[in-house]
Amino acid sequence: MKKELSEMTLEELWELFPIFLVAHDDRWKDNYNEIEKLLTGLLSEQPVVRISHIGSTAVQGIWAKNIVDVMVEIPQGACMKDMARILEQNGFTIMFAEDTQISLNKGYTEEGFADKVYHIHLRYVGDNDELYFRDYLNEHPEVAKEYESLKLRLWKQYEHNRNAYTDAKTNFITKWTAEARKEYGDRYCIDMR
Repeated sequence: MKKELSEMTLEELWELFPIFLVAHDDRWKDNYNEIEKLLTGLLSEQPVVRISHIGSTAVQGIWAKNIVDVMVEIPQGACMKDMARILEQNGFTIMFAEDTQISLNKGYTEEGFADKVYHIHLRYVGDNDELYFRDYLNEHPEVAKEYESLKLRLWKQYEHNRNAYTDAKTNFITKWTAEARKEYGDRYCIDMR
């Protein structure tokens, strides 16, 4: 009898859902548009400020995990847990939750990844470094290629340790996000008054 995902250890989950990278796929944009439409409908009565395609699948021309990352920004004071509950009731699974961020996924099954896999990141407005990093990589292809090279080097080393893979990319992401914030200023600031 197969275990439910909720019954698996972290090591079992990493074995079932390894890090894997594939060449850029233009269908990622279509997958994003599809999930954005679904999220817009599911959260239509919630105070959503912005829904954005983030992560490496939003960067042109680089290898990435075949997982579309989506950021849903909400106003300070909105109940993030209510939105997560709505998504859970519609087939999403909470991966991580704290007071200021909740991450959910769709497309993880007891047999492994589904054809389409999504990570949804609920955030309060302003907690959006990923938008700056995405734009910087798209507007600076040489930095995007450096990021791709780093990810390709780390892939096999951390294939079954998602946390270590993510941690190993942190310095690069932090460095270029800071550059992006200097270059772009208040590009994604929203006055919520």
